[in-house]
Amino acid sequence: MEDKTAREQYEVKEDNMLAPWATRSRMSKGRCKPEEPCPIRTCFQRDRDRIVHSKAFRRLKHKTQVLLLPEGDHYRTRLTHTLEVSQISRVIARALSLNEDLVEAIALGHDLGHTPFGHMGERVLNKLAKLHGKEGFSHAKQSLRVVDVLEKDGLGLNLTEEVRDGILKHSKGQINVRYGFYSDIPMTLEGWVVRVADSVAYLNHDLDDALRAGMVTVDDLPFIVTETLGDRHSKRIGTIVKDIIDNSGPDGIGMSERILEAVEALRAFLYKNVYIAKRASEEEPKVEHLISTLFNFFMENPHFIPEKYTSDRVQSVIDFISGMTDRYAMLLFKRIALPAPWPHDPFNDLFSTHQ
Repeated sequence: MEDKTAREQYEVKEDNMLAPWATRSRMSKGRCKPEEPCPIRTCFQRDRDRIVHSKAFRRLKHKTQVLLLPEGDHYRTRLTHTLEVSQISRVIARALSLNEDLVEAIALGHDLGHTPFGHMGERVLNKLAKLHGKEGFSHAKQSLRVVDVLEKDGLGLNLTEEVRDGILKHSKGQINVRYGFYSDIPMTLEGWVVRVADSVAYLNHDLDDALRAGMVTVDDLPFIVTETLGDRHSKRIGTIVKDIIDNSGPDGIGMSERILEAVEALRAFLYKNVYIAKRASEEEPKVEHLISTLFNFFMENPHFIPEKYTSDRVQSVIDFISGMTDRYAMLLFKRIALPAPWPHDPFNDLFSTHQ
């Protein structure tokens, strides 16, 4: 009998290790464009590697998470957020005997389509897209567009259906008391794990960053948060993750009522004191002016958009701007909106440095 490949041997291990309701690599729904299987890696391991080696993934290190352009070295970026989501997702998946490779691939790819300047940038692009006849802009849909169309100079990454679905459906909807985040449920429990882990990660690390920045203090937190979740970053995450593991199963990934109430209190606190606080709201008009200036410039000068963006003009502009890092967007704005010394060419080699 012919020897099994390393991938086939690992797929046998999956059958023995994973829960009956977990997603097995050999049972994947496959890719849009069929490919020969890798002899070493499962399909989900292969997807993970493709995402890690993508340009969109590398650009996350210079994209805002919650604090706009922080000057300290220890604040989160969109990349470190992604890594924290991956870590939390893997812990939960391992404890529940779900497919750890699948949750890792989804987690690493879930924010590839995020705009510069975080959710401020997303709101501006959403408004501009609607003004120009599009249905709007969603970073989840854009993340799927990145892996399907934009990466590899228009070829896409050709990921499996399970990873694509998890990326598209990672954003949260309305909270349900027993199982949270119920709008448009992912097709796999692994995708559901990432959906919940995303909230666990950002609520806790956004609080940690806000504390470090002096925007809030521990004493400001609602009593239910410190009393139920804990008074330290690691304690809060540990409490929530353990509760998710204890309250999840084949029917869904969720939290107990007590923990969910505390998590929602933390979310409400952050919205009031961090996300829409005076310091943040004062910066949003500046972000809107910057992105609107870029948008209008490229609508009028499409020849500056890289050739790989081959959609209609509006979509090409959206794709180009949403892929920018914060600092690249600011550099372009400076070149476009501010006077330059004559005879300097403000666009010389500028557009070749990105994507």
